[in-house]
Amino acid sequence: MRLPPRWVRRGILAPLVIVLALTVIASSPAWLAVALIVSIFVEPRLRTPRLLLMIAIYLLWDAAALVVLFVLWVVSGFGWRIRSPGFQHAHYRFVARMLGLLFWNAHWVLRLDIDVRVPEGFHDDDRPRVIASRHAGPGDSFILIHAVLNWFDRAPRIVLKDTLQWDPAIDVVLNRLPNRFIAPPPLAGEAGRRRRRDGGPTAIPLTARISELASDMRDRDALVIFPEGGNFTPERRARAIERLRSAGLVAAAERAARLMNVMAPRPAGLFAALDAAPEADVFLVAHTGLDRIRTIGDVWRELPTDKTITMQVWNVARSGIPDDHDARADWLMGEWERIDGWIEARRT
Repeated sequence: MRLPPRWVRRGILAPLVIVLALTVIASSPAWLAVALIVSIFVEPRLRTPRLLLMIAIYLLWDAAALVVLFVLWVVSGFGWRIRSPGFQHAHYRFVARMLGLLFWNAHWVLRLDIDVRVPEGFHDDDRPRVIASRHAGPGDSFILIHAVLNWFDRAPRIVLKDTLQWDPAIDVVLNRLPNRFIAPPPLAGEAGRRRRRDGGPTAIPLTARISELASDMRDRDALVIFPEGGNFTPERRARAIERLRSAGLVAAAERAARLMNVMAPRPAGLFAALDAAPEADVFLVAHTGLDRIRTIGDVWRELPTDKTITMQVWNVARSGIPDDHDARADWLMGEWERIDGWIEARRT
């Protein structure tokens, strides 16, 4: 769905979330009682109350975040100093605590654990980093940013899809911090001008925006990017292969066809970040555990998830990344083959 303009997101969606959260609190005894009765007599594993409880927790989490973000806006002088270093730090700390609270609840309600494995010496330096991750489902972005903030102790700068701005709290906080949203190409004519005026994508090329985001990283900053460009699905995987074939990259298309758990990466954004931050360390992230959970229906079938998300982080020496575009594309595809193999080994 096309992203609504900013005034709709802030003036209608945000208050609606708060109203829904208050309604959930007021009606919680009734719907919890009904859900428990249904689960006891109709279904196993308390699926209905678990799912409803997690949805309620997320609504309350979102509403509480909006209230705190509004307070921060007022305290900053009604937005005057909202982008100052002090308030940027306050926003990062707030997001870290909110994500920690969200995953604490996910652990108890969904029986979800996270196992993060990092290379030796991972925490030993403060240099900025470029982190490139596979994309598997709606929850993996949250998990990775939770890890970057709370376990890696880094301030993430994220390249992510503009549709996440449908969530009012995410919309507000990520637009206050140094992030870049990926959107479809702007429309031509008056429709395009209106969309840009309402908060849609600008005419600035994506690679230029990513370069700008990466070029001024400071110590303990981390640019997070998902080179696949979207969650893995069989349909998107097929389109990624066809895109390579249509571009005349037959060998790359054949390699992409052998990838069964990931999609062929789109290199432009990552390469722009690498060029803009030549001193940054590079890390690749693979993870598995939520691969089959992409929709509410999937969540329902898997409840309680009773899963452990395993996240593996690899360091890539900058000296091992070629400067030539074709050689660099070959290197990136090789790293994605490595990620694919790691995932496949954990499925067998």
